[in-house]
Amino acid sequence: MSDSNLNDRVFTVLVVDDTATNRQILQVFLKKLGFAVITANDGAQAVERFVADRPDIVLMDVMMPVMDGLEATRRIKAGSGKRWVPVIFLTALDKEEDLVTGLDSGGDDYLTKPISFVVLDAKLRSLKRTLALQLALEENQRRTQAITDNIVDGVITSNTHGTILSVNPSVTQIFGYQPAEMVGHNVNMLMPEPYQSAHDAYQAAYVAGAPAKVVGLRGRTLSARRSNGEVFPLDVAISELQLGDERLFVGILRDISERVAAESRLRENAMRLQQYHDQQQQENALAQEIMDRLTLRESLRDPALRHWLLPAANFSGDVIAAARCPAGQLYAMLGDATGHGLSAAISALPAVNVFYGMVKRDLPLVEIVSEINKQLRVSSPEGRFFAATLVRFDLQTCRAEVWVGGMPDALLLDAQGHIVRRFTSCNLALGIVDEGIGDCEAVICEPGSQLVLFSDGLAEAADSRGVEFGLDTLAGVLAGVPSERRLEAVKTALAAHVGSDAPHDDISILTISC
Repeated sequence: MSDSNLNDRVFTVLVVDDTATNRQILQVFLKKLGFAVITANDGAQAVERFVADRPDIVLMDVMMPVMDGLEATRRIKAGSGKRWVPVIFLTALDKEEDLVTGLDSGGDDYLTKPISFVVLDAKLRSLKRTLALQLALEENQRRTQAITDNIVDGVITSNTHGTILSVNPSVTQIFGYQPAEMVGHNVNMLMPEPYQSAHDAYQAAYVAGAPAKVVGLRGRTLSARRSNGEVFPLDVAISELQLGDERLFVGILRDISERVAAESRLRENAMRLQQYHDQQQQENALAQEIMDRLTLRESLRDPALRHWLLPAANFSGDVIAAARCPAGQLYAMLGDATGHGLSAAISALPAVNVFYGMVKRDLPLVEIVSEINKQLRVSSPEGRFFAATLVRFDLQTCRAEVWVGGMPDALLLDAQGHIVRRFTSCNLALGIVDEGIGDCEAVICEPGSQLVLFSDGLAEAADSRGVEFGLDTLAGVLAGVPSERRLEAVKTALAAHVGSDAPHDDISILTISC
């Protein structure tokens, strides 16, 4: 297959996901990139489609019915033989042990959901180049193997003086000399320096009884020289035989330059893949550090606050912000950007920056909400929005103002942890419409009371049966627990509910005590 044919080759991608919408989106995206696409809706079907259609790349979901992505990957890798078929996991699981398990099962890379199509495009283009190189190498290896299978290896016989006595036709093909140019001449003519000059002394020493360095060894790789001066690697096996009074040496030769070149290219490809992986890791670490600097502020250590944030991916689309204004009132915000991962975290940053900037000015809560909405309308792409609960709390008078837009109910608890009021979302999430953000609700909090804000990731966290944690469970956990221990009680109850399953959405909770 020529290089032009390799470049024109259409690679086939097997998309495995139990969600029809995900399969459809990926199918449209991949076809636009020029790939042929086949789909499967669970691991068992993926194995069947792989055997039947022999795709070049597999995009594999992890959590699926019938057979999960890890087992399907093991079977695909076992059935692919010597052919490398890269498997990229598309998963919401981002814990280190989950990623290690995926790679141990045979996966080659992973992307966390929601998928960044920019990153997926880059990974696919990189894999396409690597697969094209692999096909080229396989083609070269098949060509070399065909020559080896149909042409006898080079055979040279020489005497104790190093004089060539005979050669077969393959030697002519290997070195480029005609038989008459070699027979009767010293075998060192086929060697580059410094081996050419050292050969006669070595052979004389061996004939005189010195230990063998090459004779008797099989599969020894030496450097050889063709008639045009090109130096190349040669696989050599030299044996000695006695014919009457004459000692002869028989060399079996095989040109391995194609194999060595192919191995070198494979090493270079592996090194480039490793460099790409390391670069991705470094970029993720840098992005995480930047996000932490922007969101994890000292003001969150306020003694009236307790908070917890558990991201579903490397980066969290949930944010928690809090600060006191110069007059002493406490402002707090718990927000949930569309999706999760890096894209969601980035889209939440404008809201965080506006919040902290306006708190310093001691502005009314509704003005802060309005300004955040304006900034998000400018900075957020279409389809992105920011659900949020914001609070302005006067800790001296225990008067609180609460604004809820697109979030679960904010809860007001009494000193015993019972719900005495719910602040239900009557407003749209921010970043959707230009105006009409709605009004705040005001309440006087009794001493010992506590406000509880949380994202839908907490309420919707499901166990292995699909049963959600839910608001009723949360209320039961909070009741009867001292205010300073409620956050830990929620974390313990949630861990018991979901078990070892990783969250499918970001989870955040914030408490403000009066």
